[in-house]
Amino acid sequence: MNFFEGEMSLEKVRQTLIRLEDTIIFQLIERSQFGKNKIIYENNKFGFKDFNGSFLEYYVKERESLDSSIRRYDSPDELPFFDKIQKPILPNLDYPKVLHPNNINVNKKIWDSYINNIVPRICHIEDDSNYGSSATIDTSCLQALSRRIHFGKFVAEAKFTDPKYHDEYVKLITNQEKDKIYELLTNEDVERKLLTRVEKKARTFGQDIEFKDNDSPHLKIQPIIIPELYRDFIMPLTKEVELEYLLNRLNNPNMSEKEKEGNLHSSVDKENYKF
Repeated sequence: MNFFEGEMSLEKVRQTLIRLEDTIIFQLIERSQFGKNKIIYENNKFGFKDFNGSFLEYYVKERESLDSSIRRYDSPDELPFFDKIQKPILPNLDYPKVLHPNNINVNKKIWDSYINNIVPRICHIEDDSNYGSSATIDTSCLQALSRRIHFGKFVAEAKFTDPKYHDEYVKLITNQEKDKIYELLTNEDVERKLLTRVEKKARTFGQDIEFKDNDSPHLKIQPIIIPELYRDFIMPLTKEVELEYLLNRLNNPNMSEKEKEGNLHSSVDKENYKF
């Protein structure tokens, strides 16, 4: 999302999430073409000098070190998995303050879910020795999943600043009513549409287009797996981020009284909420 093109809006958030669906599905399909290769997730299997972690940890740390040098983690929608990041070689950008100050980071849960649940569900061969290729795609998957899940902060902010629901959120947050906040966050109809959409995308993206007219298309991945992963992991973690963000949304002592009273202006329209 381009944070320098006007105020954050529902449409901007929605379009970003839709693009991230494409990225995540393509990456998961690509990862499914390789073996599980569990050895790359185990510590001390490759003899890296002065490093006791796993092959994937080594790769991700080195990748994040490079990415941070070109300002990746200065962006409000990016969070590294590890602390080893570099000072950017590019000049700082003055990003607009679109989020309430927070330190929410669920990357550890994303990492664990990806290795222990997602990879075993999409990969069928145990080990094919393609360790470098697997780690490369794993890193892209993890970064895309992290960005998508932590985008829950922007979703939560959009919901909170919607004039139609702002006062209700303020009341529930003030009383720390977690269950009711979660209920207000949840739109089951929207979630069903999302699951249907990602399954259709998985079916489309995963087709081998070189087949005879009378043949059924060869699918690189069973399409139903993608909505299952969204339902079981991606959506719950996103909701966790949204809930945590909102529970702490009123904690800033510098928040204006005008904001607390619900007089915010927002382009968010709940009736068009599509994610």
